[in-house]
Amino acid sequence: MDCDVVIVGGGPAGLAFARSLEDSGLRIVLLERAPLAALATPRFDGREIALTHGSKRILEQLGAWARIPAEEIAPMRAAKVVNGDSPFSLNFTAGEGEADRLGWLVPNHRIRAALYEAVKDQPGLCLVPGAEVVHARSGATGARAEVLLSSGEVVRAKLLVVADSRLSKTREALGIDADVNPLGRSMMVVRVRHELPHGATALEWFDHRQTLALLPLNGNMAGAVLTLPEEAARRVAAFDDASLGRDLTRRFRQRLGRMEVVSDRNVYPLVTTWAHQFVSGRAALIGDAAVGMHPVTAHGFNLGLGGQALLAAEVLEAVRRGMDPALPAVLRRFESGHRAACKPLYTGTNLLVRLFTDERLPARAMRHAVLRLGAGLPFVRPTVRAMLTH
Repeated sequence: MDCDVVIVGGGPAGLAFARSLEDSGLRIVLLERAPLAALATPRFDGREIALTHGSKRILEQLGAWARIPAEEIAPMRAAKVVNGDSPFSLNFTAGEGEADRLGWLVPNHRIRAALYEAVKDQPGLCLVPGAEVVHARSGATGARAEVLLSSGEVVRAKLLVVADSRLSKTREALGIDADVNPLGRSMMVVRVRHELPHGATALEWFDHRQTLALLPLNGNMAGAVLTLPEEAARRVAAFDDASLGRDLTRRFRQRLGRMEVVSDRNVYPLVTTWAHQFVSGRAALIGDAAVGMHPVTAHGFNLGLGGQALLAAEVLEAVRRGMDPALPAVLRRFESGHRAACKPLYTGTNLLVRLFTDERLPARAMRHAVLRLGAGLPFVRPTVRAMLTH
């Protein structure tokens, strides 16, 4: 099977990249290990994605935003970061006019379904579900990249785009090293109904021996996120609905009154990753295959969308000029731009997590000071707001 572009991974980054090349005239093959039903009707997985203004624009351009049910899109107008019992907090509020919200919260499965609907009938795109990649070669100058499937089929392409996962076997097969950091903690996510209004305000609460988050949805509903050591997270997730509701109400100290569980709960072990290269030969990494962010800043999904858009822009410009879409100069520009966008956020997030989850007394005193200082600095809140609403 020969094509111009082969994409490994039919998650949001892979689907978005395929859609970004819609009018390129390129022959595209998208390989996804999951069956077609999982692509067409992905299940609710508990993850509420905080989308920035930039990500919303990308989804609009791809024709996906209009396919998301309006009742599933919740505005986020403010955010608060607190630490334990400290009286200081970092508060971020939206501006006026079009920027009257910091972003939007949308269920992950709704975004995936919308992107699939956008690409499923796309001319020039061959979507292959149930395709398991067992080996890949990035291809030297003049040679095509190759992907070997468990069926024995080989897909050859001018450009190979890896978008499968942060524990990408395709990245490994290409010989691209990555920093893979299991954190020994897991994130349990579940939807709750609560008594008091949330005011469209997201909460990030670094409490002692646990991290809590509330993601405001429409009505008196929220996505509750509880991060604990792995065994403790599994134990809490095994509670029945009534017991879990009482436990979350206690953990959140009744900030929003009594909580009632209204969805299945899901548990995700936390792992961060950073690929040492984003390109190799005729291959490029996007999404979690390139950078797997800690979810505390809720920016991993946005970086994935931005990365695919950057790669697509470089590929489309090369095609417009009649050039090879995997020319070294083309891929180097993508790598340089994407690493520059990701590295500060990746490094800063990891430092933040280490500081705010360290239970030793010096660290606890330091994060108290950091919150007090951050709350008083005049440029902190406008800078973060500008990053979200750009």
